[in-house]
Amino acid sequence: MKKIISGKVREVYEAGENRLAIVATDRISAFDVILGSVIKDKGIALTQISNFWFDFTRAIVPNHILSANPAGLPQPYQKRTVLVKKLDMLPYEFIVRGYMFGSLWKEYQAAGSYHGNKYQLAEKLPEPVLTPSAKNSAGHDENISVERLQRELGPDEAEKICKICFALYKTCAAHALQKGIILVDAKFEFGYDEDGTLTLGDEICTPDSSRFWAAEDYRTGVSPKCFDKQFVRDWLIDHSLDGAEPGPTLPEDIARTTEGLYKECFRRLTGRQEY
Repeated sequence: MKKIISGKVREVYEAGENRLAIVATDRISAFDVILGSVIKDKGIALTQISNFWFDFTRAIVPNHILSANPAGLPQPYQKRTVLVKKLDMLPYEFIVRGYMFGSLWKEYQAAGSYHGNKYQLAEKLPEPVLTPSAKNSAGHDENISVERLQRELGPDEAEKICKICFALYKTCAAHALQKGIILVDAKFEFGYDEDGTLTLGDEICTPDSSRFWAAEDYRTGVSPKCFDKQFVRDWLIDHSLDGAEPGPTLPEDIARTTEGLYKECFRRLTGRQEY
């Protein structure tokens, strides 16, 4: 197979007409920088969690999965590889946020309020909000307004996608909460297949693309225990290494703890003990 993309985490190969094979590696990135460490079995965790959610949400929107268990692959690649439809991807990320955290908290701190309301760190919002961003080929993605999204996609298509995003978030958040996990936010990406059907692609509700908190430890005003990449981000921030290039190597204990967080996230969400 011919490799066509080598991303921060995934390798993408041509796998026939209108088909791609996507392999999730154990690389980890933060603040748009690939770090100098790998997290054991991280790529398997991402693939298996995404596969769970793609199956769980297929009644809401079609997704790009053709096979979650491609035949004939060497054993090291079997659990980290999916065969998917090639999509004409939209150049946007659609982030649904249910809690005052991350970039939303930074925005709130700068403004002193959010939509005229006061919040604490990690407080649940009255209703989830959608914060789209435009993907840039170089540098950081650009946060954009829903109004700009409507102008560029057309009001009907933008509204359709926004409704799907909220349905995905609420459905996944309800399941996660039953498993003792709070789904804080989630990133969704879409494209059109060869028939022009809007299709969910990339990944869905993984520890790389979403934030997950332990429901039993949750309270407002503090950064709760997480099962995602925030643990690594916090370590980088604490050591003034956020965005540093080349990507720093994580201490062994930080890498091992991150491995455990990803696996615990998989176990809770899927109900399975092993990948």
